[in-house]
Amino acid sequence: MRHLFLAVMVLIAAAPAQALPAPDTLSNPVEEARARNLQKELRCLVCQGESLDESNASLAVDLRRLIRARIRAGDSDEAIKNFLVSRYGDFILMQPPFETRTYALWLSPFAVLILGAGIAVWVVVQAKRRPQGH
Repeated sequence: MRHLFLAVMVLIAAAPAQALPAPDTLSNPVEEARARNLQKELRCLVCQGESLDESNASLAVDLRRLIRARIRAGDSDEAIKNFLVSRYGDFILMQPPFETRTYALWLSPFAVLILGAGIAVWVVVQAKRRPQGH
């Protein structure tokens, strides 16, 4: 049992060493700052709860490289975002626009909350209607 515990601890300690390295930074500090800001505004499609800047998923690493390549090519921030949205949809934006086609993205958390509250109320009402047995 002790050996199993030690093996698990070694694997846990080695896990951060297996994370994918960040792509090379841009030599121009202004361009690098642009890249970092864009990465914070875009969602990792694998992790979904993390920005590209935070994620170590291989897709996020590839997208960070793509962002830097497009900055080197002279694309504007808006052009880079538009390219990624055209390829992956509004879901890639950490703050998608509030418009007809993105209502589901914005309103589904509230719908789930309301549905859960409704179910909780229904359960409580049903429990009160049942005769109390001893």
